[in-house]
Amino acid sequence: MGARGGGRGGGRTGPTAGLESAAMSIRALIVVLVALNLGVAAWWLSRPAASPPPVPVSDRGGVPLQVLSTPAVTATLAADTDAPTALAASPDAGEGVGEGAAPAPAAEIAARTCFRIGPFATRAAAEAARGRVDAVMPEPQLREEPGRASRYRVLLPPAEDRAQAQATAQRIAAAGFDDLFVLSQGAEANAIALGTYGSRETAQRRAAALQAAGFPAQVQAQGAAAASQWWWLGGSDDAQAVRAAHPAAQALDCTALAAPALR
Repeated sequence: MGARGGGRGGGRTGPTAGLESAAMSIRALIVVLVALNLGVAAWWLSRPAASPPPVPVSDRGGVPLQVLSTPAVTATLAADTDAPTALAASPDAGEGVGEGAAPAPAAEIAARTCFRIGPFATRAAAEAARGRVDAVMPEPQLREEPGRASRYRVLLPPAEDRAQAQATAQRIAAAGFDDLFVLSQGAEANAIALGTYGSRETAQRRAAALQAAGFPAQVQAQGAAAASQWWWLGGSDDAQAVRAAHPAAQALDCTALAAPALR
């Protein structure tokens, strides 16, 4: 009897002991999992911040390249495209063009037809015809057309001596002018002849070019000159009336009326 009682009072056996062992294992596993979670949380909070990605560098000179997202690129392109359009649509662009501008003189006289009436051999004859001219061409202008010589010569006045004339001729040639020679006889000895021309206009152009280069060229008429002629110049709104009264009237460019008239 005593031996049987002592066996019952010892440690637990059977199913009860197995359940207690399993519960202890579960508690130990929970503790381990909690510890692991705490460790992971502590590591996550204490980890260093991630460094930004490196900036791409161009292989031409090492200039940094800015990487843009697709929306940014689209906005940039749209801004560049709209800039010229906005400029063209600006209400201030070209403001005042064509407004208040004075009309050209040619436009003012385009409605008129201009004529010259003559020629008259003398100024007195032209003045005597003034009344008939006024009747069809109000406020005419009297102009003298000088008679033309047979030829015109361009020359420089005589120098003090032959050596000075030769030196001047060399400077003229060096400036690019040809057709020249130094006169050696008469009242014009040591003058420099620079060409003879059949029209006054051509001779004047030659003299003007020499004067622009610093040489005091002059134009001289040679041969018998025709007498001067006198003309009445003006404009009219009734060209038929002018031609009916003066059949010999000649059409004229109205811009010629800008020159001052004779008094």
